[in-house]
Amino acid sequence: MTKDLPTALDLPMVDPLPERTQKYFDVCEEKLGMVPNVLKAHAFDSAKLDAFTGLYNELMLADSGLSKLEREMIAVVVSSINRCFYCLTAHGAAVRALSGDPKLGEMLVMNWRVADLNHRHRAMLHFAEKMTKSSAEIAEYDREALRDAGFSERDIWDIVNVAAFFNMTNRVASATDMRPNDDYHAQAR
Repeated sequence: MTKDLPTALDLPMVDPLPERTQKYFDVCEEKLGMVPNVLKAHAFDSAKLDAFTGLYNELMLADSGLSKLEREMIAVVVSSINRCFYCLTAHGAAVRALSGDPKLGEMLVMNWRVADLNHRHRAMLHFAEKMTKSSAEIAEYDREALRDAGFSERDIWDIVNVAAFFNMTNRVASATDMRPNDDYHAQAR
């Protein structure tokens, strides 16, 4: 991996970036203080970047019965199982920031079971873990456990889709040696 590329692949960003993409990157810079490397990695092809950001924004930022923190918790637990360095770093920072608890982010990265979580969160993370390790074994009683913990049918749909998204992106990040921005390491500690 060269220093100026976000992955081990020689796929530089389109230059110049389309106006819409540049505006999006400017917003990232303004809000986050950086353009996440995952966006730079996809920016070699504007259509791929648009597809990635569209799905990410819909799953992680759009209205949902799941809080932003809950969605980030799923991202971290799935990424922990998959040992995705990029996502553990970036989404671990998000959990620390959203929860105000640096320990929670670290516990979810290492072993979510040691975290002081309520029943709702334990049920959600147990489901995300089972889905990551053995999705073909998911049965009605697994969905019923989520209902019993207070999740609606739509919430269950969102849990499934967030977990599935990170299972996919973890594999892309790991297989391309995508590296997180250095800034993530010090955030919310």
